[in-house]
Amino acid sequence: MTLLSVRDLSVAIHGRPVLNRVSFDLAPGEVFGLVGESGSGKSMTALALMGLLPHGAEVGGQATLAGTGLIGLPERRMCGLRGREIGLIFQEPMTALNPMKTIGDQVAETLLIHGAASRGEALRVARQRLDRVGLAGERFPLERFPHELSGGQRQRVCIAMAIALRPKLLIADEPTTALDVTTQAQILDLLRGLVAEEGMGLMLITHDLAVVAGLATHVAVMQAGRIVEAGPTETVFRTRADAYTRALFAAAHHVPRRTPRIGSAPMLTVDRALRRYPLARRPFAPPRFFDAVKAVSLRLNKGESLGLVGESGSGKSTLARAVLGLDPLQGGAIRLFGEHPVGPRMPDTLRAGLQAVFQDPYGSFNPRWRVARLVAEPFHLLPAPPADAAERVSAALTDVGLRPEDGERFIHEFSGGQRQRIAIARALITRPEVIVLDEAVSALDVRVRAQILDLLCDLQDRHGLSYLFISHDLSVVRAITDRVLVMQAGEIVEEGPTDRVLDAPEHPYTRDLVAATPKIPPGWMEDDDAA
Repeated sequence: MTLLSVRDLSVAIHGRPVLNRVSFDLAPGEVFGLVGESGSGKSMTALALMGLLPHGAEVGGQATLAGTGLIGLPERRMCGLRGREIGLIFQEPMTALNPMKTIGDQVAETLLIHGAASRGEALRVARQRLDRVGLAGERFPLERFPHELSGGQRQRVCIAMAIALRPKLLIADEPTTALDVTTQAQILDLLRGLVAEEGMGLMLITHDLAVVAGLATHVAVMQAGRIVEAGPTETVFRTRADAYTRALFAAAHHVPRRTPRIGSAPMLTVDRALRRYPLARRPFAPPRFFDAVKAVSLRLNKGESLGLVGESGSGKSTLARAVLGLDPLQGGAIRLFGEHPVGPRMPDTLRAGLQAVFQDPYGSFNPRWRVARLVAEPFHLLPAPPADAAERVSAALTDVGLRPEDGERFIHEFSGGQRQRIAIARALITRPEVIVLDEAVSALDVRVRAQILDLLCDLQDRHGLSYLFISHDLSVVRAITDRVLVMQAGEIVEEGPTDRVLDAPEHPYTRDLVAATPKIPPGWMEDDDAA
């Protein structure tokens, strides 16, 4: 029995083809994976099925859901299907949720819009759905707002919204990309359970091959708007008949060439750092505090890459803000280059030697500035702009594999990988010795990620840089770091050489992180060994 049938689906936007004769089937109770790089057409396929294509889109082909044709369906009828017959989970839950409405109202909204229940009944169903996705009532009342939840919890709210009316088809568009490994494992288990118990079909869109290997029964590989290979997941992953599929696998397992030259000079030292936040005070009660970072110590040597891993809420980013001198400490000390105190009042000339690359490059750039001005922005940290500022901007762009003339373009004209290269160029412009990379490659496709990791290793080799690399992706940490620290609830629970910690973890928490990391079964990769 076929739940969703797609035949020769083609989409052009303002005359430019974006989907080319896409065909596949999805059965009830089946998980169908759609993989490929950004721009391959994965999300556009989902938007076409949902009737959410942008203005100027021309659609051809057929798509039927349980016998109902979706292509060309009037908007009024399509509105009747969205939420009731088709549920959609977006990649970024914070932008998908309304910050002004409680989680209970947002889950109940689907039932109210479709006239499926009174307000009281809708809230009762909302409570059931939130309980089903692991947000129990005693800890997560309906009155809570999205900003009061973690990223994984917000994603659970989005899933509860999508399944409120028990749709036949659930589309999950990169539902775990920004989540840590243990939260990702929980969300994937939740989706697997929903498919089994509710009998719905799940269309999983992702660039993570390991996630597809562990969840999907069938998979299709997309490139440039067309499906280049499809079939049972194990068959496709074992045979990899198409060159593009082989390239994706090679990038997913890519290990950059590194020639570590680690010196003995300390570039960054953290000594028993304590970062504390006040909690809401009750009347006549003593003040209460939350310790986000508890007596953490670390040392980063010249030319070294130090990894910092842990779940969301473990204190990684809080520690990073303190290391960058953005937040004050309530105890302990942080020093740069062995002697200079780090903090909010540190001199700008010292900040010039300590730069950062963040997860979302687009969000860290002013969209109205040209790239040359964006890259030159850190020059304000120097006593005076260098006389050769334009030449240094051109050199920084060339260093990261771009052209000097790219400085005249705007940031929206670049792909995600190119934006991350520009972010790295901006971090290099003051010629720092220490760079903090906070989830710098977590949202990138596997081939772009491999290119950025190669770039970081090359820059480290040429400029003697020291990296503090914060990530929830253990495969990336293994590929690029010399040592790793594991952080849980504000404390370092394990540290040591990267291979030793990840291959033979001693602390139970580290073992849980390693066990939760999605993996492609080794038997599916036998052809690689033979090659």
